Amino acid sequence: MAVRVTSGQRRRCFGLLRSAGDVWACVLEVNGWRRRRQDAPLTGYQALCRELSGSGPGTFGELDSVGARSVLRRFSDAWFAAAKARKDGDLSARFPRRRRALMPVRWHHGTFTLDGRRVRIPTAQGASPLWLRLAREVPYPVEQVRSVTLLCEGGRLFLDITAEVPVAVYPPGEGPDPGRVAGVDLGIIHPYAVAGPDGEGMLVSGRAIRAEHRMHLADTKARRRAVARRAPKPGQRGSRRWRKYRRRARLVEGRHRRRVRQAQHEAARQVVSWAVEQRVGVLRVGDPRGVLDIDAGRRHNLRLRQWQIGRLMQVLTDKAVQAGITVDPVNERGTSSTCPACLRRVPKPRGRTLSCPHCQFIGHRDLVAAAIIATRIPGGGPTTSAAVVLPEVVTHRRAGRHLPGAGQSRRDPRRPHRVARGSVGLRRPAPPPGGESLASTARIHNGASEAR
Repeated sequence: MAVRVTSGQRRRCFGLLRSAGDVWACVLEVNGWRRRRQDAPLTGYQALCRELSGSGPGTFGELDSVGARSVLRRFSDAWFAAAKARKDGDLSARFPRRRRALMPVRWHHGTFTLDGRRVRIPTAQGASPLWLRLAREVPYPVEQVRSVTLLCEGGRLFLDITAEVPVAVYPPGEGPDPGRVAGVDLGIIHPYAVAGPDGEGMLVSGRAIRAEHRMHLADTKARRRAVARRAPKPGQRGSRRWRKYRRRARLVEGRHRRRVRQAQHEAARQVVSWAVEQRVGVLRVGDPRGVLDIDAGRRHNLRLRQWQIGRLMQVLTDKAVQAGITVDPVNERGTSSTCPACLRRVPKPRGRTLSCPHCQFIGHRDLVAAAIIATRIPGGGPTTSAAVVLPEVVTHRRAGRHLPGAGQSRRDPRRPHRVARGSVGLRRPAPPPGGESLASTARIHNGASEAR
């Protein structure tokens, strides 16, 4: 949630974020010293807290001990997550060794005060109280709020509010049925393609999201070309005009991320609402993250980076769990290139329609993949059952209507669309049978913060 602050409140909030960045930098510096002496690094949360207590009060400005401990918790979790990934064989995982100027600060329940739109952020002993005003009302009861996190995104201050939300309760006989399974295929043109158990499915269009990525990239390139001549050299201090340009670029980048994130949430909400209407109890989602390790060229690598597979899966999982629906990731290899009728490999179609040259099957490629994903078992290999029920009618819903140009078609009106916006029938034949401390390094970084 955005916060509305005065110039003084803004200065104090950024001071807290910079102090949190100093805590992070101090931990990295201490571990760097220990590594050069070939000592064991400080990675445990309790050991880091003991080191913080030895630094004394007021070492990190107005940042209180609870906020500083949240930074230590973040460092400890990141270190152990990287260690576990490397132990499991992922050598690309890296330990946290990069300094950050601003770090998010988190306060748990009981350390902050929430009064309507006003939030009191705790500060260090001796500092004046810091009250912030939210841009809108908190959508959760006060007793359900568990933590608040102060962060900066695109040059703007936000409060990330975490609340304990109960799982939805349904009347008897109307809730999700664990025996009803639906498959979900993730994609770029269609972020979610869902095939239900009764031959019904849904496609969520993501063309507006893709257009937002393309327009933002083109606008960024145009602005960089326009200021290329007067850009400061590496290590050279920029002018006031350059600082204003950089601030404007950060604002535009933050607005772009917020638009894409909002569209992804709307798309996931449509999928979960449809699943609740169909009484689907289990969503089996094809996990395509294996394609990220394949170098497919500069252009296609950009598309994969903008796809944000992990965010799509996380958003869908959060909303499904709240609705009482189980989400199981499965192997999706070969689902878009396998005929569901004869189970034979088919060539990749140029458009969105899959046509089998062996049994003359015709259907939507994404829905075929979703129907096959519904038959997969979590943790199993790329095997497909022969009993695949395909949707006969597909409801098209468009995600990201708030994006620029989302409700307008850029195609030539004389040229037909490849996929209609109404219902699409799928023709198919009958299925076949069967020593150093934080205090010593904090003085260095606090001096750097004051200089900034």
